[in-house]
Parts: sequence; C-alpha cells; structure tokens
Amino acid sequence: MKRSPWVVIAVLLVIGCIGYLNQNKTATDQLLAVSGTTMGTSYHIKLAPAPEQKIDLPVLKNKISSRLDDIDRQMSTYKQDSEISRFNRHSSNNWMPISAETKAVVGTAQQISQLSAGAFDITIGKLVNLWGFGPTINLDTIPDDDTIQALRSQVGYHKLELRQTPPALRKSSDAVYLDLSAIAKGYAVDAIAQLLLDDQINNFLVEIGGEIITHGQKRQQLPWVIGIESPIAGERSIRRKLHLPDVAMATSGDYRNYFEHENSRYSHTIDPATGYPIKHQLASVTVIDRSCMRADALATAIMVLGPDKGLALAQKHQLAIFMLVKQGDHFIEKHSRAFKPYLESEED
Repeated sequence: MKRSPWVVIAVLLVIGCIGYLNQNKTATDQLLAVSGTTMGTSYHIKLAPAPEQKIDLPVLKNKISSRLDDIDRQMSTYKQDSEISRFNRHSSNNWMPISAETKAVVGTAQQISQLSAGAFDITIGKLVNLWGFGPTINLDTIPDDDTIQALRSQVGYHKLELRQTPPALRKSSDAVYLDLSAIAKGYAVDAIAQLLLDDQINNFLVEIGGEIITHGQKRQQLPWVIGIESPIAGERSIRRKLHLPDVAMATSGDYRNYFEHENSRYSHTIDPATGYPIKHQLASVTVIDRSCMRADALATAIMVLGPDKGLALAQKHQLAIFMLVKQGDHFIEKHSRAFKPYLESEED
C-alpha cells in the first residue's frame, strides 16, 4: 500500500507576480516573513509594513505561535486533551461546555452542512479514521461494506446539537466523532489575520497549510498574487495566478492525500452519503470568500459533491469557485459566475 503525504498543500504561495519579480526586486526584498509549524502542517506569513512602522518579529512570532497553539489545543483530534477530543469521548445525550471559539467553528460547520445538504459533515470522524486518514493512519485492508454502512447510519450533522448560551455541544449517538480538519485551518488563518490587524499591521498575507487570506497590498501598490496549483501528483506547477484583494482562498483536492491499494486509488475525502472516498473526476476546487473558515469548509463540500452538483450549488448561492476536472489525460477548467472577476484580474 502506498500513501502520499497527508498534508494537502493545494495552492502555491507566489510572492509577487512572476512576470515582475526582477523588475520589482526591491519591493519584494522589503517584505518581512514569519513562518513555523502548526496543526501538522506549516504556516507562512508575509508582511509589508508602512515605511515608518517598526515590527519586532520575534515578539510577533511568539504571539502568532501562542494563538495557533490555543486553537490547536481546542480543535485537534491528534491531542487527547483537546476540547474536541474530550467531546469525542463524551457520552451521548449529555451537554458538554465548550469555548466560544469552538462554538463559532462548529456553528459555521453546521451552516455549511445545511447549505450543502450534508456534503460537508464534521461528525464523520470515525469514518475518516476507518479509512486511515485520522490520528491513527495505519490501514492494512480496505474496510468492509457492512462496517462502513453500520457506522454511516449512526453519524450525521443532524445528530449534533449546538447550544449558543452558554456554549455547549451534545450528540445523540456515541458514534459521532468530530473532525474539524476541513475547517479549523481556515479559522486559524482568519484568527491570525485579526491578530495582525489588532497590531495595526494592515498589509499582509497569511497562509496555513495552503489556506490563504490577504489584506492590503505589497509595496509600491503591487497586489498580492496567489497561484492555483495544477493537480498533478509529484509535480509543482502553477495553473493560474490570481490577484487577491482582501479576501480568503482555500483549495481542496484529491491529488496529494490518498493511498493506493491493489491498483486502486482512494482519496482522503470521504462522502458522508456513501461512507466511501469520492470517485468522481473533480481533481481540485478553489473557493474565494471573505472568511477563510467558510472557504475551507465550502471547498470540501464542493469536492464531495463533484463538478456538476458542486457548480450548481455555487451558482445558486453566488459562491466564487474554480474547478479543475480530469478529462482523459488532461484537465478542463470550470468556474462559477462569481469567480469570473478574479480570472479577469489575472490578465491585468
């Protein structure tokens, strides 16, 4: 059995428009950088402070690391003492108090679940684990259908209840196991963006595990430019370059995180409706939204729905999405009406 790296890096960060790197080298050199690891992946932050602004990078990095650690301690299924892990062990039909941050993330997750008719579902953690994509990733055999269907019938976002005041969670089935991996990184991106704004840093790009948000601009009126990666396993090439003005972007794909067994390929994305990894031809989907948390969750939802249902959902709700769909030995592009302005900015 062959397994790819589990972290899905679906977008490449481009520090400046490729065609103008040499001409604007001074502007690029003035960017400040902060990087590190969190949530089993890496983060990269680029800052373009005002000329008179002084930033103490070591102090700022400590603040960023502390903020990310707080989020990880609440939402990680890899930490046994995290808030989510404690809830996953909590008995059904009993309320468990939670933090305001976990409430916000779960609340958004439930909204996206309703919007997508269950294509996005944070309660299917045990199915994710069953397929070997959770905290325990050893998988020697493909799960049998009886086990999959028995577990699938016991989970679902409608079996999770969120209380607003005081914040608390309750589940109606012990099989409900929350997995926030498709939304927590997006929330962390939003949180770090807010931390920077609170520190009066207004020009930045934040990227965590491929999820991105931008604010302001680079030096000399240059926009932040982001690359959408071509969905080709084993390669790193950019399919599209986009100008992102004060928005977030998240990408979901099946070409980095998968395993192969007996000449069959199994995606890390599990369809809650079937309990099996997705099998359609949608290779990657990129979502642009004001909130990286929403973009993160929506990208997974559309990845589950596939190219036709996913595009229909985006058109109905004015979502900005860009899809790469496998067709034979190449990929074709599809996008929603709301995404068109970002493709036009690429040509500027």
